[in-house]
Amino acid sequence: MTTSQDSVPQPSAAQDDRNGAPDTHMPAALDEIVEEFRAVGDRDKLELLLELSRELPEPPSSYADRLDEMEQVVECQTPLFLAVEFDDAAGTADLIFAAPPEAPTTRGFASILHQGLSGLRCEEILAAPDDIADRLGLKRAITPLRMRGMSAMLARVKANVRRHTHSVSG
Repeated sequence: MTTSQDSVPQPSAAQDDRNGAPDTHMPAALDEIVEEFRAVGDRDKLELLLELSRELPEPPSSYADRLDEMEQVVECQTPLFLAVEFDDAAGTADLIFAAPPEAPTTRGFASILHQGLSGLRCEEILAAPDDIADRLGLKRAITPLRMRGMSAMLARVKANVRRHTHSVSG
């Protein structure tokens, strides 16, 4: 059942929400995820987030029992750890997240970033919009603290990528 609020047309995820101009910085995979969220009502957004939480891959075995070598995103309500591995020859970054199974919201957010940004060129990750959490349309379904957690995940990913690209370039 959709309400009138659910059926209000929203700009495409690939549009900058401030002026409706195309947002050329939204990576295609991330844009597809954002569009999926925009196409459903609030109740279905939570189900979609839960589904994505189940799709978050476990960290590689090289990180088994070594969460202390990953960066904790302390802004998240539940423990979330991340690592970024770089392929300097290709100029890409792979995102690795670790979150407990009993934290589906956190895992869902991490899965969105993993599916939407992992493996991309560093420049593409840095150019991704900072307001991805807002573009998902979850403000009415998720607490502000959890929304800040997702924004913090993206900020940490970008900080790692920025730090690495500066160290490689000089």
